Formats: sequence, C-alpha cells, structure tokens
Amino acid sequence: MHHKYTPTLAGLLLCGLLGPGAQAQQQPSKTLAEDGSPVLVQLKGGNAYGLGNAQQALTEQLGLKSDDYMRRATAEIDELGFVHEKYSQFYKGIKVEHADYTVHAHQGKVESLSGHFKRITNLSVVPTLTEQVALQRALAFVGAQKYMWQDPAEEAGLKQQENNPAATYKPQGELVIVGDRRGGEGSANFDRPVLAWKFNVYAQQPMSRAYIYVDARSGEIVLQDAIIKHAAATGSFATRYSSTQSASTDSYNSSYRLRDYTRGNGVEIYNARKSNSLTGSVDFTDADNNWTEYNNTNVDNVALDAMWGAQATYDYWKTKHNRNSYNNAGAVIKGYVHFDDTPGDGKGMDNAYWNGSVMLFGDGYQQFKPMGALDVTAHEIGHAVCSSTAALVYQAESGALNEGFSDIWGACVESFKTTTKQTWLVGEEIVTQGVAARSMSNPKSLGQPAYYKGQYWFTNTGVYTQATDYGGVHINSGVMNHWFYILSVGKSGTNEGGYSYSVTGIGMDKAAKIAFRTESVYLTSTSTFANARTYSIQAATDLYGAGSAEVIATTNAWYAVGVGGAYGGATAAPVAYCASNGNDNNSGWIDLVNIGAINRSSGKDAGGYYNGTASSTSVAPGSSQTLYFSAGFATTGTAYWKIFVDWNQDKDFADAGELLGGGSNTSASTLNFTFTVPTTAKTGNTRLRVSMSSADQPSCGSFAYGEVEDYTLSVSSTTSTAFAGLGSGSSSNAATDQLEVYPNPVKDVLHLVLPANAAVTSVEVLDVHGRRVADLPYRADGQLNVSNLAKGMYTVAVSDGQRVFHQRFVKD
Repeated sequence: MHHKYTPTLAGLLLCGLLGPGAQAQQQPSKTLAEDGSPVLVQLKGGNAYGLGNAQQALTEQLGLKSDDYMRRATAEIDELGFVHEKYSQFYKGIKVEHADYTVHAHQGKVESLSGHFKRITNLSVVPTLTEQVALQRALAFVGAQKYMWQDPAEEAGLKQQENNPAATYKPQGELVIVGDRRGGEGSANFDRPVLAWKFNVYAQQPMSRAYIYVDARSGEIVLQDAIIKHAAATGSFATRYSSTQSASTDSYNSSYRLRDYTRGNGVEIYNARKSNSLTGSVDFTDADNNWTEYNNTNVDNVALDAMWGAQATYDYWKTKHNRNSYNNAGAVIKGYVHFDDTPGDGKGMDNAYWNGSVMLFGDGYQQFKPMGALDVTAHEIGHAVCSSTAALVYQAESGALNEGFSDIWGACVESFKTTTKQTWLVGEEIVTQGVAARSMSNPKSLGQPAYYKGQYWFTNTGVYTQATDYGGVHINSGVMNHWFYILSVGKSGTNEGGYSYSVTGIGMDKAAKIAFRTESVYLTSTSTFANARTYSIQAATDLYGAGSAEVIATTNAWYAVGVGGAYGGATAAPVAYCASNGNDNNSGWIDLVNIGAINRSSGKDAGGYYNGTASSTSVAPGSSQTLYFSAGFATTGTAYWKIFVDWNQDKDFADAGELLGGGSNTSASTLNFTFTVPTTAKTGNTRLRVSMSSADQPSCGSFAYGEVEDYTLSVSSTTSTAFAGLGSGSSSNAATDQLEVYPNPVKDVLHLVLPANAAVTSVEVLDVHGRRVADLPYRADGQLNVSNLAKGMYTVAVSDGQRVFHQRFVKD
C-alpha cells in the first residue's frame, strides 16, 4: 500500500547517522540515457547514503552545479517497505518540466536513484514575453471557437466541484524550463531547454485539453502535451456488452441512480445527453433497480457497462495493487455517457477519453459503436492512474508507453472480472469493422508493430498533433503490449531482427505487479522504451530478487520485442537473417534479378521466397554497381520494390545505408538501380535482399502479396561512386521522383501533382492500417476532396498508368 510518508525527527537522526559516514567502497552502477545522463544509479556495498542525506546523494551522483536544485515533491512507502522520495529539478529557481529524480531507500539507506535529469548551462530565465501575450499565442495555436472559461455554467460547475469560489478554467501562466520538441526526434535542436510559459488550455468547441508551452522569448509553441487521452443498493444491470451483472447503485428520492459510494469516495456515471456540457448532464435513474429497459434506441444500456466497468476497475486496483482509486486517495471516478464533442453535426463522437479529471464516452459513428465496454472503461481509468504516477507525456515514445499501460490495465481488468472476454484483444466489442482496435498477442495482425522500430513502426517527424496520433502513440504502443503479453504467457521464436528468443511466462498477476511498479515507482514523464526496460528489470528485482525467473523473463521479453539484449548479455549478432516472404505470389512475383554474375529469370517461387544465397557476385568498396530486376504479373497490379544489403554483416538490414532504395511500378519492363558500395563495407560474403510486394514493406516479416529473393554479394578487400535511383531504364530517380501533395495537413481539398505534371489515371486513399477507404471525389485538375474523411493520417496512392506514387497526408 502506498501512503504519504514524512520522516520523523528520530528517523532523520537515524538516517543522518548512516549518511555522512557512508564512504564509497564501490563505484555506483549507472545506466545512462542516450545523452549521457544517468537514468538509474545503483549504490552497492558500503557506497550508500542515509535517507537524511538524499540531497547529498543527488548532488554527488548527478553532479549538480550551483544553479541546480532538487526540491522534494512527494514521499511514499510501498508494500515492500521501500521509501520513494521524488524530487523536482529547478534551475536558477525555475522548475524544469519533465525532469524528476526519485530516491529509493530501504531500512534507512539509499539503495538507488532513478529518473530524468537535464543538464542546463547558460540559460537566461528572464522572459521577454509577458504572460498575457504568451497566452494569446497559446490560444491562437489551439484555435478553438469557444473555451470552457467562456461558458458560465461550466465555470460555476467547476467552483462547486472544487469547493473553491476562485476556481476557474481560464489558464494561469507558469514560467518553466522545457525541452523544445518542434523539430522531432533526430533534429539538431531536439529537446533543447528553453524558458517557456506553461498554460492548461481547455477548449470546448472543438473539444481539446492540453498543456501548451510558449517560448518566453520568441513566442513560438515548443510543446503541446495532451491532457485528454484517446477510450448502497445492488442493482441488476442488463448491460450492452457484458450480459446481466449485479452492481452497486445509490438510492435517492425513492429511485435509484448510477452512483456508488461504497468504493473510495464514489463511482458516478452521468448522461451527457449528446452534448459537450458536463454541468448540463443528468443522472440515469431507475424506479426498481432492475435496469432492463435501458436497451432502447438511445442505447442507454451502455451506461450500465460504464458503471459496472468502473466498479470492476476500482476493485481490480484495490484487490491486486492495494490502491484506493486511481490516485490512491479515493478519488471519485466519474464518467459521462452520450458525450459529443461537436453536438449538432449529426455524428456521434467516435472516441472515449480521459479528460484529465473524468471519463467521456462517445456514442460512436464511423469506426466504433457506443463506448463503455469493460476494457475501454479500464483503459481510460488507466490513463488516470498514469497521470497520478509517471505522468507520461502524451507524444512519441512516452505517449506510446502511456497508451500501452492503459491497454495492459484493460486486459488485466477483463481477466480479473470475467472469463468471457478476449483478454488480449483491445476494444473487440466496440469496433464496427475488423476484429478489434488492437491485438496484444499479435499486434501486426492489426497494423501495429510487435518489434521496436520494426514493421508498422510509426517514425516521428516532430509533428505531435491529434491528426498524427501525437507521434504514433496508439500505433507504437504495440511493442509495449506485446512485451506484456510475452511476459505473462511466454513465447519462443525468432524476432524481426533475426534473433532467437525463449521466454517462460510468469503469469498475468506477476507481470502486472512488475508493470505497475515500473509505472508508479520508476518511470518519469519523458521516459522511453529503453527506460521502461531498465526500470522494469529493476522493478522485477525489487519484487522477486536479482537473478530470479521473473527478472530473466522480464529481460528476455524486452529482447523478444527488440528493446535491449537478452538476460546475461546481448548476442553480438542475430543468429540468422530474419525471414521475409509474400504469403500469396499468384498475382505478382519477381521474374528477374541480375547483378554481375547473378542472373536469374524465374516464375513464382514456393512460399513467396527464393533462397539464392548460393549465387554470388564480387563487388569492391567504392565501386558503382547496377542491379536489374523486373516483376511478373498474372493480373494488372502494382509492384513495390525495396533493395537491402547488409554492409556490416551483422545479420540485419537496420543500419544506416542498408536500405538502398525503393519505389513502385505497374509494368513488367526491366528496371535498373545503380548504387555505390560503401568504402566502409565489411570484407567477405553478405546478404542482398530484393523484396517486391503489393504495399510498402520492411526488410523482415511476412506480407500479404508478393515475393522476396536473397543472394550473396562478396565484398572484396580492394577499394575501386553514385545513387542513381530506381526506375525504368535510367531516366527515373526514386530519391527525387516524388508525388507532391498540399496543403498538408488538409481540411477539405488535397492537391496532387505527379512528377513532370503527368496525368493521373487512378487515385486511392488508405488508412493507417493499409485499408482502402471509400472512393473520394477527384477532379481532373488534381484536386481530391477529403472533407468527409475523419481526422487522422492517411496515405494517398496515385498512378500515372505506369507507376504508383505514395505520399502520407494528415486530415485535420
């Protein structure tokens, strides 16, 4: 059980006696982040501090300077008897956002330190922008038609809810230091610290809520962190998705309502009446507590799912983790059913989310049925748990972890409460097409990655908006989900990196304890997948001991999904090249591969793969080589090509320069591709992989249609220079021959321009899962009407009659 901890005077004296005299007998063990800062410091042997000397430990181990200060924010004792004191970083008296460090102590001694510390030097903390000007910049960025503080009823409701006559939704600026995220990962200035004004902006029309950070000197928006995340009597509930269930209700005014005050400070479900107003919402009531008539045209029975699911979620956290509501302080769990963020448009809200304080359930429209299913409710409360613990920023990898944890808790609550659900599917009861929104056991089956930066991984561009899924938070969460699945039930095989793994499952309860300790004790707001691996191993060590079966399984489950090495040390190289093939090559196949001495003409190969590694040709570092290849077609189609060479011979194609190029064509004519052998290529035999499919494909794994052929290049020891691209003859260059689309993001009309202004013969739009969406109006002058598309990310495929060009765009 976690509870607030304040050291007593006697405790401090005891800790103090242990602290000053603690001299280093061993060097601390440090796990470093990519920027060289420590994310975990383990103090071994006599190299320990007393808890009363936590500041000294932080100063010495983090190398704090005179401008740095760590201020204690919270202190808790967990069920293992560990004390966790969390400290916030300050620089010249200004709080550094997303920079927190936790001191972990046991029996009065500091055993480890963990978190994220940002090294800052020579940064001015004097703003040149006033708070008011910065707020106007923030509001211009959000661009809402109406804000919550402009609604008198909502303002009055907040004052009543907070029991504070001064409470208001109007943003109050806070001066902080924050990492600049505008350029995206990999950019030169990514995460550069800047002085910023921070505002909590809650918009009503259209609905959004986020922390907006405005550079206090330039006025530019440097970060948007979404707060709204996107999922005493006993009554008989005829629920929509979970048959008939018994649930606690509240007797009131000779009737019953969907409130329960036997759990924490309460569980309450309200009817938003297809509006976006919380204060205008009303109770669902029933005269006899036998809730059968709610299966009506308004689908009010989904409210019964939400109520039963919220109670089940509270019970899960209390029973399995001894946690009193999502914040461990009995917070009221509130949900609003029939909520619509844009009322009057004739469409139900195709979403459910946690808005920072309550759950909001839409009635669905295009992708989903009415919300409120058990795993959806548990998922949304999971976001509340995250907000109360790790507070993972809702973008890129930290956001993918945030979503992954919510999916984990949805699965855990389902398993805890009933045996009739499909535990490892997410949202299977509410999707309008397909089997589910996500699969934890097989993420790739629903367009999510099962391997870190593998197939389906969303590569961030630095644009973190709802339209780009805040950098792929719902997509890349597949890696976290699959890690938990493997840890729970076990799995053996060869992953996409070509590494063999074998994990013995430890069961869901143990896996959940490790996951929650990782989230609640160790992770910080900007943690990455690598951090999650480090901290989950530490959490497993805390719970089950160093070298335990649980620690081994935790480590190897991460290894299976491509994050870090196997237990006992990473394998130097994959045991074999990863497998890749087309499941169906009846429509199209590779019928020619020719480079030097390799010259193979062929028809369809069994299993969509040909192992031609017995065929080889010699190449010299620095030499120019030309590869000729072509496709065979049984019916009209498009061939997408990728060419890979493993230049460093580490048994994968993941290193820089190992994807030589790619493109597409619809003809059976011979294509050619000219490349230069790197001067750094390792001498000896290596793998050339030629991959052709009906869609853009990675270097590993199976895909629906097409074929893969492997050959051997023999790199000589003598050095003999240009990338010519991919095309028919030598006239086309894949690096510059691109489809142009604008504006991007787009609201209504997308303009399409083919290379050399070629005529368009066909246009197709695909969603993020590669599924074709409905036909959209296209005009001969290059205009595609996308106004009826839901917000999100799409791919447009445009053909000139010979080749098909692809480009991603965002519907705003």
